[in-house]
Amino acid sequence: MLLAWNGGGVECGKVFRDDKIKEVIKVSATQSQQSKKNTQGDEVDVLLIGAGIMSATLGAMIRQLEPSWSQLIYERLDGASLESSYPWNNAGTGHSALCELNYTPEKNGRIDVSKAININEKFQVSRQFWSHQVLEGVLTDPTAFINPVPHVSFAQGEDQIDYLQRRYDALKDNYMFPDMEFTTDRDKFAEVLPLMAKDRDFDKEPVAISWTTAGTDVNYGALTNQFIDHAGQVGTEVRYGHEVTNIKKKGNFWHVTAKNLHTGEKETTRARFVFVGAGGYALDLLRKAGVPEVRGYAGFPISGAWLRTTNQELVKQHQAKVYGKAKVGAPPMSVPHLDLRVIDGKQSLLFGPFGGWTPKFLKKGSYLDLFKSIRVDNIPSYLGVAGWNFDLVKYLVEEVFKPFEGRVEDLREYMPSADGKDWEEVIAGQRVQIIKPATPPHFGSLEFGTALVNDQDGTIAGILGASPGASIAPAAMLELLERCFGERMIDWSEKLYDMIPTYGKSLMREKSVYDEQWAYTLKTLRLDEPREFSGTTSAHD
Repeated sequence: MLLAWNGGGVECGKVFRDDKIKEVIKVSATQSQQSKKNTQGDEVDVLLIGAGIMSATLGAMIRQLEPSWSQLIYERLDGASLESSYPWNNAGTGHSALCELNYTPEKNGRIDVSKAININEKFQVSRQFWSHQVLEGVLTDPTAFINPVPHVSFAQGEDQIDYLQRRYDALKDNYMFPDMEFTTDRDKFAEVLPLMAKDRDFDKEPVAISWTTAGTDVNYGALTNQFIDHAGQVGTEVRYGHEVTNIKKKGNFWHVTAKNLHTGEKETTRARFVFVGAGGYALDLLRKAGVPEVRGYAGFPISGAWLRTTNQELVKQHQAKVYGKAKVGAPPMSVPHLDLRVIDGKQSLLFGPFGGWTPKFLKKGSYLDLFKSIRVDNIPSYLGVAGWNFDLVKYLVEEVFKPFEGRVEDLREYMPSADGKDWEEVIAGQRVQIIKPATPPHFGSLEFGTALVNDQDGTIAGILGASPGASIAPAAMLELLERCFGERMIDWSEKLYDMIPTYGKSLMREKSVYDEQWAYTLKTLRLDEPREFSGTTSAHD
């Protein structure tokens, strides 16, 4: 039987293992047999709702920590990673704060790098976990989901250049932000970003960039599918086309009711532990479960769109992810970026995101989602956000009614030579920003980011919010394990060190540890190898 949260994790520390880089070890027949404890009737140890990157990550962790525990995944769609984890529903950035300017805000005239360091450390956890999964044969081909792509910060005008210079100065000597460079020189700009330099009037408006080659592009859909495929091979049952409609606690079990969307039949499964990784539907399911920690919470749905090109003449001239600064008054998720994407071994470019609005909480959800989410206890939260976030409302209205040519005009700020004929519009994924209850006069506080929620006894948990999301999934799931399985963390410590060699350590304080894990993940994920690409990415959304 699973143990409940005991109030904390453990202090961990262990020397980085010198023998971590080894040959890929396939799961042995004996291990496979031990882990193939299939769901017996209607009772399981672990029930995961949603077949996205969060559930896939947690399932993989628990499978290695407790291979005898039975696992079941419910997914409302007919395949894994078809919502937020789908490659064209997100930007595919390996968020490590190398170029994202919203992670280094300016406070009282100084650049605050604390959030950037925190995000960077969490992404290193991701790299270590993925590396371990490659070595164990869980992930079969790292080149299918992660590729080296330079990360660049872009500044326009004197004010932004001044900010970027000070940001660069604050980070350049930090070993967690390696090989960072800065320039205002137009020739160097053209060398690094030829597509953005073409037809640019450098005399009209000065520009600057800072960059590092340490960045990555991540196909979270491919990553999720490799996890889910392996899970099915070692005993996890995955039921696609099943939508969870209710969750109720009865005794020591959660009774989870799911509807087969193809037959209309309903079934109830008893689970000792439930993880709600259902994207925009997570909040509603946690409320149905009666989790008091989300009382008063509300959800604000925001949609998005990209401009995309598969023109290889353009792609060859832009081999980077370039992030700028959000316009004054615009929300953090509106930060424009012109990105190289690598999907299924093929390259393309995207620009955006362009904000939008729909009442749906999932891209393949219902137009009634928002209205169904309104309850007596979260009405003040909704009203508070509506009254105190005029800039956000204004931004969304402008974005919704912006025509295609208007979006191409925005692209020209990054790529002056842009021709609309080379680009197409792609609808991105749906995000539900969390509204937390707040004290008067605001009543509701709109939160940007990812939040982990669990009940007091640690038998149910869920993930809410958006970016950096998938990039920090392993770190988020480690936090979940500490919250919900605190008493087991000591017993699991050796396996946790195997999965995350720096678990419990601060990379910011130990350069030798950082350098060693960096070299380990660089090699294991094959990020030190040249890549060859062919053709263009799929045009399917």
